Amino acid sequence: MRIIDHVIVGHQGGGGARTGDVFDPNTGKVQASVAFGTLADLDTAVAAAQKAQPGWAATNPQRRARVMFEFKRLVEANIDELAHMLSSEHGKVIADAKGDVQRGLDVIEFACGVPHVLKGEYTQGAGPGIDVYSMRHPLGIGAGITPFNFPAMIPMWMFGVAIACGNAFILKPSERDPSVPVRLAELMLEAGAPEGILQVVHGDKEMVDAILDHPGISAVSFVGSSDIAHYVYRRGVDAGKRVQAMGGAKNHGIVMPDADLDQVVADLAGAAFGSAGERCMALPVVVPVGEKTAEALRDKLIPAIDALRVGVSTDNDAHYGPVVNAAHKARVENWIQTGVDEGAELVVDGRGFKLQGHEEGFFIGPSLFDHVTPEMQSYKEEIFGPVLQIVRAADFEHAVRLPSEHQYGNGVAIFTRNGHAAREFAARVNVGMVGVNVPIPVPVAYHTFGGWKRSAFGDTNQHGMEGVKFWTKVKTITQRWPDGGTGDAANAFVIPTMG
Repeated sequence: MRIIDHVIVGHQGGGGARTGDVFDPNTGKVQASVAFGTLADLDTAVAAAQKAQPGWAATNPQRRARVMFEFKRLVEANIDELAHMLSSEHGKVIADAKGDVQRGLDVIEFACGVPHVLKGEYTQGAGPGIDVYSMRHPLGIGAGITPFNFPAMIPMWMFGVAIACGNAFILKPSERDPSVPVRLAELMLEAGAPEGILQVVHGDKEMVDAILDHPGISAVSFVGSSDIAHYVYRRGVDAGKRVQAMGGAKNHGIVMPDADLDQVVADLAGAAFGSAGERCMALPVVVPVGEKTAEALRDKLIPAIDALRVGVSTDNDAHYGPVVNAAHKARVENWIQTGVDEGAELVVDGRGFKLQGHEEGFFIGPSLFDHVTPEMQSYKEEIFGPVLQIVRAADFEHAVRLPSEHQYGNGVAIFTRNGHAAREFAARVNVGMVGVNVPIPVPVAYHTFGGWKRSAFGDTNQHGMEGVKFWTKVKTITQRWPDGGTGDAANAFVIPTMG
């Protein structure tokens, strides 16, 4: 069986006896084994990063940018390989896997502009003969702990900006689909990054805790469920680290009476069921405003859902593939049953779906609930599967309250032709990312990604200038060049002012 090992400078392999199974979600069979790291493995990675990082930080930004440009070229040249590798372990269809890689590359493109974004500020004549300027320094060694659902995009969101800013980076990817992160580290080395600048360690909670506790790691970026995000944030901060921890979501799509329902249904099909719903920016809740809108939307949704094609990840005609493993399939199906038990109307039931020739694969058909209410646990929690819930709103005010009062605040969308309604909604809704007729409002790479409430812990978002701020620290210099006079001895013991 294929063994997926770490990418650690000086590591010889076989560090620990613990391993994890990597499945092919299309067949349900184990295809590889990933070697879990030990504390000694992490120590080796940190030591290699400490050796490499000072020289990398001293490399001028233009040369660091050239490495990022070459890395981008290599990823683009190998995108077919990466997409098939990703699909074989995650289960998302090839086109979606290429999108995963491309959205990561968007941040790499932003990181190629590091000479510009690292420019400091300067004030000449802030006081009599005094100038003030600032500069951004790398933190040293950063770490990323990434989820299974975007094994290319989210690692690149993290290490792209961190490395471009002069840091070394240690990545702990999900043990469910670790091959793409390993390949990305190999390509970074091929692109010209020094050994030790990007390394990969594997493991489960033991490795996560080791990263959070390690004194040689200055900052940690995390994406995963909210409970674990909160745990990572608290433990990392208690250890004196800078931490950004992105959690779960329950994104709503508000459908106003004037919306183009045909377009809404097409958008919902992709946003709710694409990637089998395994996206933190999926749209699993649709909120039609008014009973007439709700009935018309439901009538259009049912045939659209019935027309969805579930297939293996290499099926070019499939809309989505299997979920990542058997445990996650069982979890999603349990949430469907919970919705039934709570009294929601299960309009389309995706449980029990079997794909001919792949009966042991981790497939779930699309499900649709109607008459879901905010009191239901299946509404309060993230299902993270191909399940769409209809929550009916009486009016616009009710529609604004639903996502605003939910425990999660990652993303939300409104579908309308009314500019005033869209403007009011965007200004008032208590959610971090808003789409107007955009079902999955993931910002472009030179803006920033991050939710509110239990969707994010920490005060700095992913990528864009927020990412630069997270992976650097500011030094401010106040300088005076005396002109040869004796100075003002009488005020030498008074706090200086710029007046």
